[in-house]
Amino acid sequence: MKYKAIIFDLDGTLTDTLYDLKESTNYALRQMGWPERSLDEVRQFVGNGVRRLMERAVPRDAEEMEFVECFQHFQEHYVEHCQDHTGIYPGIDELLHELKARGYKMAIVSNKMQAGVDELYQTFFSETIDFAIGETAELRRKPFPDMVYAALDNLGVKPEEAVYVGDSEVDMATARNAGLPCISVLWGFRDQDYLREIGAFRMVETPQEILDLV
Repeated sequence: MKYKAIIFDLDGTLTDTLYDLKESTNYALRQMGWPERSLDEVRQFVGNGVRRLMERAVPRDAEEMEFVECFQHFQEHYVEHCQDHTGIYPGIDELLHELKARGYKMAIVSNKMQAGVDELYQTFFSETIDFAIGETAELRRKPFPDMVYAALDNLGVKPEEAVYVGDSEVDMATARNAGLPCISVLWGFRDQDYLREIGAFRMVETPQEILDLV
């Protein structure tokens, strides 16, 4: 047992949330009379929280007050519809139950709004994962290490006793900033070539492979 705890990213790592994010993005854009975005575009926009997602999605000439209104439409829609098409990736439930049986402590650290994290946590992970934290006003979001440290404090684990699992460049930077090794998953929002290009070297193609690395 190399580590005592595992910190998981949420979107693109544990849950496939992309379609619901795209739907809420386009709902908000439609309310403003702005062009919609494709699934591939939204895939590239995610990773730094939903505010950054919407900043990338709105027209470049949007006024600040227009953006605020659009973002509010997104938030209201997403809280209501964040589970319409979202589910956990194949093999994740089995992985989490096995990790729990082996005595690992686990937490979710996500740039998603806390309300969205809470919804998904209660639906999919309350039986296996000990703690889940999303974007809050009190802590800087990833790639700053603040939320990772908060999760580790909650678990009662030191950084050198934990490993981070994520799917994006933001996750790699977060792990590095927090002093944790990073396992990059290949079923998420970034492909293998891109992850290797930015320096990923611990990559897994299936959730089961994580067991061999922890």
